[in-house]
Amino acid sequence: MAAKDLYEKDLYQILGVAKNASSQEIKKAYRGLARELHPDKNKGDKVREEKFKAVSEANDILSDEKKRAEYDDVRARFERGGFRVPQGGQGGAGGAGNFEDVFGGGSPQDIFANLFGGRRGPRRGQDLQTESTISFRESIFGTTLELRLTSANGSPQNITARVPAGVTDGGKIRLKGKGAPGEGGAGDLFINLHVTPHPLFTHVGINLTITLPITFVEATLGADIKIPTLTGEEVTVRISPGTPSGRVLRVKGRGVQSAKGTGDLLVTVDVQVPRRVDAVARQALEDFAKATASENVRAEFASRAKL
Repeated sequence: MAAKDLYEKDLYQILGVAKNASSQEIKKAYRGLARELHPDKNKGDKVREEKFKAVSEANDILSDEKKRAEYDDVRARFERGGFRVPQGGQGGAGGAGNFEDVFGGGSPQDIFANLFGGRRGPRRGQDLQTESTISFRESIFGTTLELRLTSANGSPQNITARVPAGVTDGGKIRLKGKGAPGEGGAGDLFINLHVTPHPLFTHVGINLTITLPITFVEATLGADIKIPTLTGEEVTVRISPGTPSGRVLRVKGRGVQSAKGTGDLLVTVDVQVPRRVDAVARQALEDFAKATASENVRAEFASRAKL
């Protein structure tokens, strides 16, 4: 971004947020605009492509706490003094005062060269962002993404990215040097990942979780039950007699295998109660109730409520 453009652009207006917007509000606004304006969805639309570049540029600055503070400071000075870059050298005719006075003695070249992280010399290209959706299984075992993006000059660009095992929804992959080109080298490409939920399994750290429905009889008498795993194999878990609903059983080594280690499969028992029983089953339950009438499962229920 050129020095003049730096303070003349209202980056908050570009993203459609207030100047006191929180980092989450900025992030949400950028994601919405990026999805709407992304070149992959608007092939050949140069207007939307330029808007996409503008919102990406604004996000790059406003999403970084240090960059945002420096931009706000320069912008505030511009709005208060209405100064503009002197033409024909510092203090030239038509200028609005000496830049060195405004910036406390520092030259404008140094101010803008150091802006956004203290970099000098040719500036590297802009970081870019895109999004990709993967399946739950791919998030657990890892996968390779084949993306087709539109480069800054409008030509298609094929990108290959390796997704490591164990990523979670909302995770991000960084590809160095795959962003926009620049005099100081290309920027980076960030891929925001969305993971499709699984109907049975969930992902907690390096562990996988699953809820196992069992019958009242299995919970009472105990049972050996086979459960599926993401690898396609079945493992057997032993339900001890008298197992209550909500108990968590651990199957070692059946979780996520990643650089962080190997997790376990956590099985939560869910005792199912039949909605309807026939006459024979009802009689059996009534006989069971009579046989266990001496057991009061709520013996301490009322007294503990008074503690």
